[in-house]
Amino acid sequence: MVNLRVLTADDWPLWRDARLAALTDAPHAFTSRLDDWDSGGERRWRQRLEMPGTYNVVAEIDGRPVGMASGVPGDDGVLELRSVWVSPAARGQRLGDRLIGAVEAWARQAGAAELRLAVIDGNEPAITLYRRHGFVEARPRADQRVMLKPL
Repeated sequence: MVNLRVLTADDWPLWRDARLAALTDAPHAFTSRLDDWDSGGERRWRQRLEMPGTYNVVAEIDGRPVGMASGVPGDDGVLELRSVWVSPAARGQRLGDRLIGAVEAWARQAGAAELRLAVIDGNEPAITLYRRHGFVEARPRADQRVMLKPL
């Protein structure tokens, strides 16, 4: 059974394990690289979870991270969906839907009018998932697509 767990700063080891697994499994899907995070000590991982106005959720099976997603404040006050990942072992169980749904609920509760994300061009499985959730393409940005969803 999959459990979604909203993280606090004290959950930094779980966040670290999920983030490193995501960057190892799907380096093509993220702008961050494993080398950017692999050397981060406890302080760095805690800082990521302590950022004001963020929401971080990890999906677990038997205490192991098998998925993750984050909600963060954007540059212009729009909330953003970031760091969505599902382990290959947990794919096909609609876990991505649950993770996105959790971040959407957080954004609605925060009073956001829309949720924004950026996805790497060519990541068709992610683009399909986001479209299924009502995200539409807004504008290109370098080698990424920016997508928005009115809430």
